[in-house]
Amino acid sequence: MNIWALSDLHLSFGVDKPMNVFGRQWHNYEEKIRDNWNKVVGDDDYVLICGDVSWATYVEEAKLDFEYINGLKGKKIISKGNHDYWWTTAAKQKEFLEQNKLDKISFLHNNSYVIKETTPPASGHPSEGGELAVCGARGWLPEDMHKTAEDKKIYDRELIRLELSLKSVDSSQLTVDSGKPKIIAMLHYPPDNRVMRMLSDYGVSECVYGHLHAQSHKYAVYGTHDGVRYNLTSCDYLGFKPLLII
Repeated sequence: MNIWALSDLHLSFGVDKPMNVFGRQWHNYEEKIRDNWNKVVGDDDYVLICGDVSWATYVEEAKLDFEYINGLKGKKIISKGNHDYWWTTAAKQKEFLEQNKLDKISFLHNNSYVIKETTPPASGHPSEGGELAVCGARGWLPEDMHKTAEDKKIYDRELIRLELSLKSVDSSQLTVDSGKPKIIAMLHYPPDNRVMRMLSDYGVSECVYGHLHAQSHKYAVYGTHDGVRYNLTSCDYLGFKPLLII
């Protein structure tokens, strides 16, 4: 089993919001994502999608987008992005998935998920391995970019949501690798210093995030800092190819 990540799909099958206006690289991006995804992702793999999934305003308008995602290989965990206006309560989103038989999608909504790893031994048959956790929140603009009191309010609220998700993880269940449990954090906005300190304090080992496009890629956080490895997973940055995380 592998863990992949790819964010900022910006699908618009149910609304008129073509992405090719943002550059030639977005031409036929739905086909690029599908082809690249299904070449590498296995049916038992997980793909983490860090927000900006659909341009729909209401979840009902996003039905075709989620049918597209559900039809891709693997199981998907989706967190919220700043353009996910369709995002509603956890109960309504669960009901939406059940009503539309979208059985390969889960939403990260002030909670966390524990994933049991499988390891293929020499026989070629998978055996149960350890467990890892996936948690996270949307996040917000870094503190040094706040322009209004509302920015600070949203930022503080997102920190609370991130900590709630981190606190929901029972680290006693998890595989310990190099002295740290396997915890993956999903963000939409790139982390700033306070967020990075929180992730390190809670023993997170991997952090994936999106939001940055085109020239803004230069603001990305890369590499390992205080024991946490950071990866930008915006689909245009990755050439519309999922990134292998674990």
